[in-house]
Amino acid sequence: MPKFLVIRFSSIGDIVLTSPVVRCLKQQLKDAEVHFLTKKNFASVIEHSPFIDKKIYLDGDLAALLPELKKEKYDFIIDLHHNLRTLKIKRALGVKSFSFNKLNIEKWLLVNLKIDRLLRIHIVDRYMETVIHLGVANDGKGLDYFIAVEDGKAIEQLPAIFQKGFVAFVIGAKHNTKKLPVEKIISICGKINQPIVLMGGKEDFEEGERITAALNGRPLFNACGKFSLNESAALIKHADKVITHDTGLMHIAAAFKKEIISIWGNTVPEFGMYPYYGDFDTPHSTFEIQGLSCRPCSKIGFDKCPKGHFKCMMNQDEDGIAAKANAKALTGL
Repeated sequence: MPKFLVIRFSSIGDIVLTSPVVRCLKQQLKDAEVHFLTKKNFASVIEHSPFIDKKIYLDGDLAALLPELKKEKYDFIIDLHHNLRTLKIKRALGVKSFSFNKLNIEKWLLVNLKIDRLLRIHIVDRYMETVIHLGVANDGKGLDYFIAVEDGKAIEQLPAIFQKGFVAFVIGAKHNTKKLPVEKIISICGKINQPIVLMGGKEDFEEGERITAALNGRPLFNACGKFSLNESAALIKHADKVITHDTGLMHIAAAFKKEIISIWGNTVPEFGMYPYYGDFDTPHSTFEIQGLSCRPCSKIGFDKCPKGHFKCMMNQDEDGIAAKANAKALTGL
């Protein structure tokens, strides 16, 4: 029985993007035992996965965790984070390991010198390259995201009009340069002719309130910070369409094969983190400002635009985004 330790410490979207590796290992290798190591604060992302035999959480001190990992006597380590911390784990355990290619040099060239040598390959397929030598192949089923039955009842907490259908608008993002300004979101929401549920964390609540106040009288519900991650995932699952920045909820929406309208600011889809559906022909629209000499300005993001003009978001096509939201829902399922 081969025993695997899969490692991805953060963050929400990145962990969701590892789900095909976990599923394919478990389903394609006879009697495989799959353990997954991540940070404690991301436990909810994997806690309901039926393909993970043991969930292990890093809560601060890596040195304290190493003895526990050594006791497991793993046959292989699948390193899907590939940083100094995972290097320490691999050295301490001393078993055969496979690490994914982060393309850091290629990303640095694109961000700093605008030289594009990035491979046109999704990060999921780069993750899958770590297990190909084990005879494991991508099954084309896309991403997984599992929630408990009780989390699925979150839809019942929305007003009745939203339970008949809505567009989810993920207004948050980890970095401000990945986010539309509030005024732009208000403008887009004002052009959408369906009920809208605003999605985000507690840090997005006040902006959600500003948006709802500006559109007083329209069917718009501020769900930011009112639901757990998995309850938010349940709302995404019920949405007709999802408008989103480059965020973790975008990848959760892809796991549910939702039609996504993605909006890109300082980051670019070429980094390989766009919505991933596997072999499913699910519609997806991308909105980005092409031809900006300053873009991408970072592979992650900033608190504010380094140039001060924020054209990558200020020049977004509000009418086009709203039109995609208003168009008849399509499905590739």
